[in-house]
Amino acid sequence: MNKKVLIPVIIVALLIIAIITGAFIIINGQSKNTPEEVLSTFVEYINQGNYEEMYNLISEEAKSKISKEDFITRNENIYEGIDMKNMKLEIKSVEEESNTISNILYGIKMDTSCGEIEFSYTVKLTKNDEKEYKINWVSNMIFPDLNDDDKIKVKQTQATRGSIVDRNGNLLAGEGKVSAVGFVPGKMGENKEEDIKAVALLLDVSEESITNELNKSYVKDDTFVQIKKIAYDNQELKTSLLQIPGIKISTSNDRVYPLGEAAAHLTGYIHSITAEELEGNSNKGYNANSKIGTTGLEKQYEDRLKGTNGIEIYIENSNGEKTKTIAKKEVQDGENIKLTIDANLQKQVYEQTKDNKGFFVIMNPETGEILSLVSTPSYNPNDFILGMSNTKWNSIQNDEAKPMYNRYLQTWIPGSTFKPITGAIGLTSGKLSETDEFYYEGLSWQKDSSWGSYEVTTLTPYNGNKNLRNAIVYSDNIYFAQAALQIGRDTFTEGLDKLGFNEDIGFTLSTAKSQYANDKIDSEIQLADSGYGQGEILVNPIHMASIYSAFLNDGNMIKPYLEYKENAQTEYLKENVFTKEAANTMKEYLLEVVERPDGTGHKLQMDNVRLAGKTGTAELKQSKDDTERKTLGWFNCFTVDSSNPMLIISMVEDGNINGGSRYLIQKIRTLF
Repeated sequence: MNKKVLIPVIIVALLIIAIITGAFIIINGQSKNTPEEVLSTFVEYINQGNYEEMYNLISEEAKSKISKEDFITRNENIYEGIDMKNMKLEIKSVEEESNTISNILYGIKMDTSCGEIEFSYTVKLTKNDEKEYKINWVSNMIFPDLNDDDKIKVKQTQATRGSIVDRNGNLLAGEGKVSAVGFVPGKMGENKEEDIKAVALLLDVSEESITNELNKSYVKDDTFVQIKKIAYDNQELKTSLLQIPGIKISTSNDRVYPLGEAAAHLTGYIHSITAEELEGNSNKGYNANSKIGTTGLEKQYEDRLKGTNGIEIYIENSNGEKTKTIAKKEVQDGENIKLTIDANLQKQVYEQTKDNKGFFVIMNPETGEILSLVSTPSYNPNDFILGMSNTKWNSIQNDEAKPMYNRYLQTWIPGSTFKPITGAIGLTSGKLSETDEFYYEGLSWQKDSSWGSYEVTTLTPYNGNKNLRNAIVYSDNIYFAQAALQIGRDTFTEGLDKLGFNEDIGFTLSTAKSQYANDKIDSEIQLADSGYGQGEILVNPIHMASIYSAFLNDGNMIKPYLEYKENAQTEYLKENVFTKEAANTMKEYLLEVVERPDGTGHKLQMDNVRLAGKTGTAELKQSKDDTERKTLGWFNCFTVDSSNPMLIISMVEDGNINGGSRYLIQKIRTLF
């Protein structure tokens, strides 16, 4: 093709492209500048919080009445103040008033802190010189009854957090009196620095923090500058503080835990909500000033305890008068929760054991009601409410005794307290009988030379027959090692599966699962050791209470529970785990442990109550060659034919130092 022909072709092509592009721009521009599209875009910007672009969509007439800065501030304050989310637009009708004016009737739905709000409104849009529709914006577009001089107010009514009480109505966690300590600057003495130093020492706060509070801009001579809250009944501390010039102590209400350390692991405590927690609970009515349960029942029952704050969104005129309520949600106080716990028993157990590392679980074996749960050592949950210094927090965190560690929720090596379980499995399966006897001499034994140097050892020599009765009474490790081998691995583990090993027992507080092996019982030695509660056997104490209850309930395990029920019906966690005959046989033998003068638990025998029980010493060996022999001391017991039925599972660490089972027997005697 020659050049003369080519040039006109190029020109025509360019013209076609220009025409098509122009048409596209015109069509596209028209589609994006209909009144409906402009209003839809405006609502999209509201959802995005893009208030500057919203301002670009309003008419010049509207802009003459409100500056860009004021428009942005007004919209931002209102929409964010009511926590607006998910605004939805419904265009109901469009009326063309003229070629340049359109009226749109639309509906709005939006989620707010007070629930869903919806309204209808008619807005006018006008076409400007550039043929673009703009919104004749007025404050009524935010809410129909909102005038330009009005404000949107949000009023919150704080819900009262529910209380946790014991079975008799005694407060375990709830609202109570605390004392607020502070300075009144105008009444301070001449030696201010010395006084600040003295108060800092008494309250365990820094001198710098007190000085910073006193130097804040709002502080006047007669201002009460709060430094710290203290326990209302700490009279000794109050007396010392009031000796210092300028100190004032006032009374207020706050969350309190009357039992303090005695029930700390049970109740847990609350704290100011973190940003992460606030984000994770975004639809549950929390705000930046909320408190939330951190541990224990405060956390477990959080949804029921916290309540729902009341909230009202309303219009206030320039005179400060409420003119219209837009939305209102009534306050709902938190639920009060009554437990099966006996506060007096809880305190008594704690006072008896507070100086040691261990736990007590006390349950009514006929109903499953948990009467006491104590883990020691403990901490004071009130310290988290009143304000804990970094020094105290670090001392708790660095304490080798782990005062914040909840021991009754964990699993532990049960030692000889496991022997009745092995015996009951053997009797139930028919693999073991009351008349079966094993033969061995001395205090150590091994099956054969295939065990190498490993031997099972026992502590108490006795002259009687090596049968099940005597093995329970004298706590014979060798008997139960041989019994486990005779029962066999499959029958033994099947029996434990029936008891709920490797299962969640469904308790109110999350407990670790009991286990009979890290993976599986894979050797004769491990099976033998498991028979007397060693090997890789680990049991949760609350689960253990349920298992032991089967000895009193014809082979059925009572379901433990914490929340009080009127006229509660007996509920089983597991049924027929042992035969009735096997359960009653073990109950009889456990009575003999206490009642026979040569029984390992005879020191527990008392005239006023009949008790059955089992001692236990669990070795904490890091390996078979470990010679330090750190031990756990156990004692499990229950009343028989008593008007006050009680089943106790107890353990103390460092049993080789404090006496283990003997120590626990002394403490249990005081409970009766």
